[in-house]
Amino acid sequence: MLNNSPTQQSTIHSVHPEVASSIDIRESEGVRTLHFGSEWVQGAMRVARPWNLELEYTRAMIFPLILCEEPPARILLIGLGAASLLKYLYRHCPHAHLTVVEIDPRVVQAARQFFRMPEDSKRITLVEGDGADFMGHASETYDLILVDGFDARARAGRLQGERFYRDCGRVLSTQGFLCANLLTRQRGYRSALSAWGAIFSGRTLHFPTLDSGNGVVLACAGPQGPWSLVELRARILAWKKNHALDLGRLLTRIEQLQSGAGGMLSLSQ
Repeated sequence: MLNNSPTQQSTIHSVHPEVASSIDIRESEGVRTLHFGSEWVQGAMRVARPWNLELEYTRAMIFPLILCEEPPARILLIGLGAASLLKYLYRHCPHAHLTVVEIDPRVVQAARQFFRMPEDSKRITLVEGDGADFMGHASETYDLILVDGFDARARAGRLQGERFYRDCGRVLSTQGFLCANLLTRQRGYRSALSAWGAIFSGRTLHFPTLDSGNGVVLACAGPQGPWSLVELRARILAWKKNHALDLGRLLTRIEQLQSGAGGMLSLSQ
């Protein structure tokens, strides 16, 4: 295991010749990061606080929990990365069953070895396979689907397209939410947003672009909201107290985006 010195690195090499990139684990100033053979950060964990969400975009992807009227019972994660979202949801949604789909077994190995991925077969179902194929054949319904999958060149591939998003919408529960991490600087970003708008008939929210260039997008399966921003801020304060996560800054940015909306949040941006 890496120690806490300023710069440490470990590499997990592929046993499959068709996979060109390596899995690199780096650590600097107390933060351990996951890389797919490049400088792109695929996940991060502060060693002293392994259950917290280190990266801003992962905190934004938790926002659907603020909107849910009932805690989600079934959650699906496409892409494991450094297991940040999995760990947070495992700890703070104790009654939820978590299914995580990861295409690269080396990522699973890294999450277990370096990022303290929880092992609980009763609450966590781990599927090693292609997320798009999984969604194409999925028959279970989910209350929350989180999509965060990229290759070494930061491309989402089949996890970013109209067919994939339709498959996600097909297995959302009536009050379910879909949330995805997109990269605003990558080709296909605008077409992805258009697909969301077409599939979810305006029931979408495109969060303000984060400093990292991540663009988190949220959609709901059926009509929900609008939500009072005053009520949401109260929910966020309660969530901060009970679940160790402050989403106040994110809500402020959403309020700025929604200026003129009469103090309400509507999934129509």
